[in-house]
Amino acid sequence: MITSQLLTTIRLGVKSLTLHKLRAALTMLGIIFGVCSVIAMLAIGEGASYEAQEAIKKLGSRNIIVRSLKPVDDAKASSGGMGGRPVALDYGLKYEDAARIQSTIPGVRHVLPMRIIRETANFERNKINCQIIGTLPSYADITGVETLRGRFLTHVDEQNQDNVCVVTAGLAERLFPFQDPLQHTIKVDIFYFRVVGVIQEKNMPEQRTQSGKMEGEPMDNNLYIPLSTSRSRFGETLIKRSAGSMEMETVQLHQITVEMADTPQVEIAEPQIKTLLKKFHERSDYEMIVPLQLLRQAEQTKRIFNIVLGSIAAISLLVGGIGIMNIMLATVTERTREIGVRRALGARKSDITMQFLVETIVLSVGGGLIGVAIGIIVPYIVAHVADMKTIVTPWSVVIAFTISAAVGVIFGIYPAKSAAELDPIEALRHE
Repeated sequence: MITSQLLTTIRLGVKSLTLHKLRAALTMLGIIFGVCSVIAMLAIGEGASYEAQEAIKKLGSRNIIVRSLKPVDDAKASSGGMGGRPVALDYGLKYEDAARIQSTIPGVRHVLPMRIIRETANFERNKINCQIIGTLPSYADITGVETLRGRFLTHVDEQNQDNVCVVTAGLAERLFPFQDPLQHTIKVDIFYFRVVGVIQEKNMPEQRTQSGKMEGEPMDNNLYIPLSTSRSRFGETLIKRSAGSMEMETVQLHQITVEMADTPQVEIAEPQIKTLLKKFHERSDYEMIVPLQLLRQAEQTKRIFNIVLGSIAAISLLVGGIGIMNIMLATVTERTREIGVRRALGARKSDITMQFLVETIVLSVGGGLIGVAIGIIVPYIVAHVADMKTIVTPWSVVIAFTISAAVGVIFGIYPAKSAAELDPIEALRHE
């Protein structure tokens, strides 16, 4: 019997809403936009956070990256345009630094030194500005590159200082648009390098150029040669010429990537490496990047970002709830006589309360369901139009819909109780 009364009350509440379809639809808009904005904003924030975290993860959670840094207050470098002999500025990481880290820091699995030089790669009439990266064969294992064709550098190449190179897929497409790169050589400066492999980088971090800045070529525009070959062919003094001036820099290594045996050892090794380098570097000519720490900071930023976005979007739900209360209070005034008739025919206060509460719940739940549908669609549209990643998480949908239903109950209780408390005799006299 209780179930039958409840169903009757629900049908009566829905019927009352259908008598004023436009007003009901407009009332639901606040809830619809509120739920939609919560889901969409959290999806956009989640996507941006995901991309940032993935970029950090690709640097390696077990890695510690040390990069050469040109001292900003060093005035020893000179330009040769105004007379006087230019002096090469000597700074950055040394081969001895890599050897010391390998031999003294416990838990080190690999130490990967790198030299990075900005040059032009030439093949027939094609000329592409790229980065020449001198490195060891272990680069493939540490960074997880995928060999598409041929092979990566080997220990024999390193030992013999061979003029061989491995190119990224992007560089191969630009330099050899209609030919097989494995059958040709690339000219860099005055040297010719035989292409032995084509790789696809799984990560896309920017590398440090010879100018000491972080704005290098992307990883799909790189050419890899043995470290020993880089040292013997290009030397350690890098010359930069511009109009009327010339600058020289001596940098042995631009980057050292230290791979630890496991993740917990990263935070132990980081201060040890910093202390070790301080002993042999009087100036601050290097910087350390710990992807694990960056990842934790990114996760913390993500949590704060989600709270801020969720709070802003939740204001729309609050406004929607106020709109429901406003409309329901107006409805109570309009239907005062109806309430008096129902009370005179034996309806209890609880029946009147339930009737109006059902109407607010129908408005909020119906608006919530429509808002969820739109909120799931909007991020995909944004991802397609703005070319950015969006992620709709189940918890954001659940939270948004739950809040919308709760808003209906909370903001519907007062109008429902107001209706139930009306005096039946006074209600019947209402015009």
